Amino acid sequence: MSNQPAAPLRLHVPEPTGRPGQPTDFSYLRLTPAGEMPMPALDCPAADMRQQAWGLIRVTDHEGNANGPWAPDLSPEQLQRGLRSMMKTRVFDARMQIAQRQKKVSFYMQCLGEEAIACAHALALQPGDMCFPTYRQQGLLISRDDVPLATMMSQLMSNANDPLQGRQLPVMYSFKYAGFFSISGNLATQFSQAVGWAMASAIKGDTKVASGWIGDGSTAEPDFHAALTFAHVYRAPVVLNVVNNQYAISTVQAIAGGETTTFAARGVGAGIASLRVDGNDFLAAYAASRWALARARANLGPTLIEWVTYRAGAHSTSDDPARYRPADDWQRFPLGDPIERLKRHLIVRGIWSDAQHEAAQEELQQEVLAAQKQAESHGTLLDGHMPPLETMFEQVYEHMPPHLADQMAQVRAEQEAQRHG
Repeated sequence: MSNQPAAPLRLHVPEPTGRPGQPTDFSYLRLTPAGEMPMPALDCPAADMRQQAWGLIRVTDHEGNANGPWAPDLSPEQLQRGLRSMMKTRVFDARMQIAQRQKKVSFYMQCLGEEAIACAHALALQPGDMCFPTYRQQGLLISRDDVPLATMMSQLMSNANDPLQGRQLPVMYSFKYAGFFSISGNLATQFSQAVGWAMASAIKGDTKVASGWIGDGSTAEPDFHAALTFAHVYRAPVVLNVVNNQYAISTVQAIAGGETTTFAARGVGAGIASLRVDGNDFLAAYAASRWALARARANLGPTLIEWVTYRAGAHSTSDDPARYRPADDWQRFPLGDPIERLKRHLIVRGIWSDAQHEAAQEELQQEVLAAQKQAESHGTLLDGHMPPLETMFEQVYEHMPPHLADQMAQVRAEQEAQRHG
């Protein structure tokens, strides 16, 4: 052994590959050409899926052609519906972003650039399946025909038509009948809840599966690891979705551990079948979702999917991304715009055109605007309209206990005093 003094120890702190004014180097993404990733058998052992966890499942190329074994056999009607769902989601986001700036809504979170993931996944789900989403999967709801846009907007405005009666932050929807579990503001809780729901479905001998959602930053939370353990040990019928949109609130995904590995690789390490998927490729997103959901339904256990995408907008209306990343990042992101990519594919197939796209855009603009007018007729934050005071205390317990009744009476008395003061 050398007598030389040891070098001082030091920590490695991940640095982003792009900052304001400095173009991002996206070479870290580990891209795989469209069509090259093989599709494993549905019962493939997790240990044999390193290729799918480290590479990238892609279907559509730059010209809009579908390639390889993952290319799904979707009808023209299904493809057009998927495109319209993504377009409607983007229009909805844009209108609600403006509504927040007009002070009609207190807070909003877009899914700009990520529309393909939720909209394609929605197409692969079956009635009765339960999603445990984050606040950027509004496409799961907008893709359906039975969730009124005006009702979603009323939740954002906390008005008299809000089904949650003002008890939740904006964008934290809850639609049990639509398979959309109540969103929690606490990070990562929905992952362990999804696994628990899936385990309960299996215990009951049901046929419904769960789909949990999380962001790349939230994989650093303990609930993420607990969910993986329970899902693996009990082979829960669940799909565990990690949306890697490159940033948490203001920190790059490397801070959560994505610098020298992939988030999909964590699933393989936990004994779970794992896929790393181009999240801006609608066809790849649908194919991967269908594969994972079929595996769960066949009692073959859970699947973890890392969706590689990019958060094109701010984290929320309270965030300014220009402070921590280049302003033109989304235009330079190698995986492109999911709507433009599916549009190009449909045009290549001869089942869509620029004229149809423009007409659909105008139609969806009018549909969303009409829904907004309907929602605003019940009140907005701007006019000070709020649900009745009693809704703070009701439905917390089956029967209101005395201490809540006393609190409600006290607040009523204070309001009366202010009104006559």
